[in-house]
Amino acid sequence: MAHPMTTNISRGPYKPGRIREQSRDLILQAAEAEFACHGFRGATMQRIAESAQVPKANIHYYFSNKLGLYGAVLENTLNLWDTVFNELSSHDEPADVLSRYIDAKIDFSRTHPTASRLFAKEMISGAPHLSAYLQQDYRLWFKQRMSIFESWIAQGKMDDLDPAHVIFMIWASTQYYADFEPQILIATQTQHLTEPAFVAAADSIKHIILKGCGIC
Repeated sequence: MAHPMTTNISRGPYKPGRIREQSRDLILQAAEAEFACHGFRGATMQRIAESAQVPKANIHYYFSNKLGLYGAVLENTLNLWDTVFNELSSHDEPADVLSRYIDAKIDFSRTHPTASRLFAKEMISGAPHLSAYLQQDYRLWFKQRMSIFESWIAQGKMDDLDPAHVIFMIWASTQYYADFEPQILIATQTQHLTEPAFVAAADSIKHIILKGCGIC
């Protein structure tokens, strides 16, 4: 006789790990909205639990306290942003890598504007809740990315520019479309940014960055 957990083939076997991951994701999404709306001090674990539709105790199963949850939300944003940049190689073509990265960052601004704005608020405040992470793992990650840019420069694949400033320019230009959306809407006299508008923005940024780096 088949195991009761595997009789429904369309649903697949019960996977506790997947269920826990989904629950954690729901909590992070609810926390992102709560922190963006009320700030770190004004946010409450109870409202986050209600929004995620989980018992408050479930939050404490994954996160020891509100600070730990807030840090996880910010780190999750960084991880989503930097996925494309995690697997760089000196053998890659910078035009391909930078194009994919810009596309990914612009799409993140379109699909996760709240996360981007929350991260921006943390940075403007001096990164009080994320400074430890930025000083350790992230510093190493950034240094490794710059070394690959330097390798591309040495190979003649791009102009001799400071890699840090190239990366900063990509961050600033792509995140602007989430963090300063109201200014864009006022300037362009539109009510909301459409997906084609984000695609056009990505195309313009890629053109400027790649030509500015002497890549195309």
